[in-house]
Amino acid sequence: MAWNHMRWNERMSGFGGVAGRAIAVCLLLAANGAGAQTNPGMAPSGETIPALFVSDIHFEPFFDPGKVAQLAAAPVSEWKEILAAAPSADREQRFAVIEQSCRARGEDTAYALLESSVQAMRKEAAGAKFMTVSGDLIAHAFQCKYGAVFPHAAPGDYRAFVEKTVDFVIGELSSAVHSAPAYVALGNNDSDCGDYQLDANSEFLTAVGEEVARTFPADERKGAAETFTTGGYYNVRLPAAVPNARMIVLDDQFMGAKYSTCGSKADTSAADAQLAWLAQQLAEARRNREKVWVMAHIPPGVDVRASVTRMDAVCSATGPKMFLASEKLADVLAEFGDVVELAIFAHTHMDEVRVLKTENGAQGAASSNGVAVKMVSSISPIDGNAPSFTVARVESSTAALKDYKVFAASNATGVDTAWHEEYDWGKTFHESDFSATAVSKLIAGFAADRGAKTEASHAYIRNFYAGVDSPLLGLVWPQYVCGLRNDSAQGFKACVCPAAK
Repeated sequence: MAWNHMRWNERMSGFGGVAGRAIAVCLLLAANGAGAQTNPGMAPSGETIPALFVSDIHFEPFFDPGKVAQLAAAPVSEWKEILAAAPSADREQRFAVIEQSCRARGEDTAYALLESSVQAMRKEAAGAKFMTVSGDLIAHAFQCKYGAVFPHAAPGDYRAFVEKTVDFVIGELSSAVHSAPAYVALGNNDSDCGDYQLDANSEFLTAVGEEVARTFPADERKGAAETFTTGGYYNVRLPAAVPNARMIVLDDQFMGAKYSTCGSKADTSAADAQLAWLAQQLAEARRNREKVWVMAHIPPGVDVRASVTRMDAVCSATGPKMFLASEKLADVLAEFGDVVELAIFAHTHMDEVRVLKTENGAQGAASSNGVAVKMVSSISPIDGNAPSFTVARVESSTAALKDYKVFAASNATGVDTAWHEEYDWGKTFHESDFSATAVSKLIAGFAADRGAKTEASHAYIRNFYAGVDSPLLGLVWPQYVCGLRNDSAQGFKACVCPAAK
């Protein structure tokens, strides 16, 4: 699901020197007594390292239908050569037929765009210590397109082709950061049986988990692959450059409002098990005084796009449309606000921020500041947005996200495409970091600016579509802002409905 502004138009008409650090260490030892010791893994305060955030690639292997049979027969190691070869003579006509028969709403990421994106990442994120990929690796309507090309495929062939496509995309993205780890989450499209459908403990998750864990340190690969088989989730250390911090990746497709098993049955057991596991991991991190980043594909909270077109229902007993089937994920993250340094989501394809706080404004020592959420924009241009990715600066000693820049493409094809800096978080919004406090302050300013008149509101709206200046978000600005800080149906309804206030 994503923000399609064309459909909306129809509906809406600091670094210290070596000497300075030495003095600080001496003062710390004197203050704590002769027996005190410094943490040998602790990085100097203030130093930052680069990281790369990517999401919603939606790679389209069917872009040239004449090559798909070759891809299906070849190992993944030969895909680049096949995809880079001259296009089939009837490529455009055959692909148009597939798009029409599968009711595609636009074009996803062709090979040329994927390669242009990776080349730009290598340049702009040079030296990145890790990469996050927050889901949706394969194209929309994947199952329908496969059936159009292979109407008589044997059982198991579809799963094998999905696995190859996922492996290819992970491999291409990983090459952008060389030997650095790539933390990958699955999205609602990343399945061997259909959109928003997946089975826990499946052969598909086992196969994909092995590829996901490939860039991790040897001592963490087995554990990550095992839990990935269970439900697409894992817990690993962040790189040595960010000591005493962890990355927890979830597959919250199991928690989605539209989720069903491959047999089209409703089943909450996988979601319940995953949430219980998450709470255990966060509790252990709290005991160990570790900081944690949490990443998944589908954000908790209100699907504002789907809700603002049906405000009568929102303000009735029906309530707003929600991304997930329950508010449990948001509740767990907010409960551990002292542990969760950052939450990364995607799914909407747009460049967004949110903050998660405890329900009904409850203030607890652990969660009063909430959790800052960065929603990463897409490589896929299917919704009229420019392809984009994010290059972050992470403070080594605290795992805090200090700043980031978004880079956008000049066109959606990958052919003769130039990439440019779209905006810088710190410079644009005049913040020294990306924290729950900073994001909360920004959202409070948006809420006070119901007409979207301020410089900050203009900047957010301008960058929302990542490279495409569209005024449509401004038409529903008050309602949209309510969704940035009210992740529950009750809270959103109280914010947007006059009677509720």
